[in-house]
Amino acid sequence: MRQAFPTDYAAAIETFAQERSVGADTASVDFYLAESVRRLRQSRGVLAARAEPLVLARVFDLQLDVLRAISAENKKLCAAFLYGGVDQDFHSFAARRRALVAEMAVVGLEAIASGQAKQLERSAPSEEDFRALEKALASRGLRKPEIDSLLDGKTPDPPFDDKKTCALGQTYLEALRALPEPIRLRIYGLAVELMARS
Repeated sequence: MRQAFPTDYAAAIETFAQERSVGADTASVDFYLAESVRRLRQSRGVLAARAEPLVLARVFDLQLDVLRAISAENKKLCAAFLYGGVDQDFHSFAARRRALVAEMAVVGLEAIASGQAKQLERSAPSEEDFRALEKALASRGLRKPEIDSLLDGKTPDPPFDDKKTCALGQTYLEALRALPEPIRLRIYGLAVELMARS
């Protein structure tokens, strides 16, 4: 971050220093890492949609690796992570799995840097792309309410429990990774744009 985005890095350090000077209880390196990545993703994350294919794909490979690791420990945290939740429970997980969480952070930064440098143009996913993804999810045993929850954000009634939500997230990333590259990259591009705006 310091090398590729020195202004953002300096701003994050200054903010953290100011918060500590007024006694804010933030305290852990895991918090600072997560918060730095979150700030950069919100300010520049849309650039990742223009990254080189392998770099962009690594973002989702690492998300799946982290999701699997969290799932083995805590289904509630796994479900929260899927929806962008980063709280003290996640920081505690990160403290136990620093190499993995740091790698996820680095590949996210690399994707933003690649997008800034390469500026690759990608079209938005088409209806055919989403139909291909829907078919891939159905082939993995998902039913329509489950697919709708993943693709349209529809909350079923009653809502899925944390274990189910966590499993669905993993199935989604696995199915997406198995799609043909052109389709996969268009959906990845849209997904990183949505993450940057969340």
